[in-house]
Amino acid sequence: MHPLLEKAQQLKQQLNFNWSLIFGVSFFLVVVVGLVQITTGVSDWLVENKDAQIKHLTVLGHPKYTEEKAIIKAIKKADLSSFFELDVKHVQQLVRELPWVATVSVRKQWPDTIQVYVVEHEAVAHWNSDLLLNQSGDAFQASSDKLANDLPQLYGPEGSEKEAWIAFKQFDEMLKVNALTLKSLALSERFSWQLWLDNGVRLNLGRKDKAKRVQRFIDVYPRMEKRADAQIDAIDLRYDTGLAVSYKPVQEQQLQNKSKA
Repeated sequence: MHPLLEKAQQLKQQLNFNWSLIFGVSFFLVVVVGLVQITTGVSDWLVENKDAQIKHLTVLGHPKYTEEKAIIKAIKKADLSSFFELDVKHVQQLVRELPWVATVSVRKQWPDTIQVYVVEHEAVAHWNSDLLLNQSGDAFQASSDKLANDLPQLYGPEGSEKEAWIAFKQFDEMLKVNALTLKSLALSERFSWQLWLDNGVRLNLGRKDKAKRVQRFIDVYPRMEKRADAQIDAIDLRYDTGLAVSYKPVQEQQLQNKSKA
């Protein structure tokens, strides 16, 4: 190849390389300048809106026992002066402290609103007369005139709530199949179980083989209730086999009914 042509080709390759380099550097600089401008704009916008206040509260979840005004009152204990600086966890804690509230989720909605979704406890039983149990067997303290009057009564040592509720559901299901209704359950400090039916019969189950003993009662009860001269008061099932029955004379029962009337 002629030397002049070779030099021209080399010069052309160098120019192409330089243009690629210049284009690449220019593009990089444009991107950097753009990011700086965007960052500066966002920063200025945040500074301008840093004092944006919460003006609207939306309560979701349709709480039954907790009034909306009580929820709003709890939320207003938090600092609502800044949308961006609002501590969502603090708001959740404040609402969670209300008696009937089980779980809370809080979400900010630009520009001036927070949404609070409330889930309440569902009371399924009374616990030791002064507390309530929810579906998970957790005890909580609350009261309401909207509460059902026929909730079962459960009793037991502190910390035995879940065990008592699970046992109650098991026994209640067994008895319902046989047209009997469990009204109350008690677990002693020594973990001995007693049940009360809605017809006034008390079952003493002891500490072991509880389900088997309830089934034994179910099997023999139809024959025991046929007595016309007395009414069953209590049945002791704390035996490996068999049971002991104590009766309440019908006359005594009738006198009690008259005295109540």
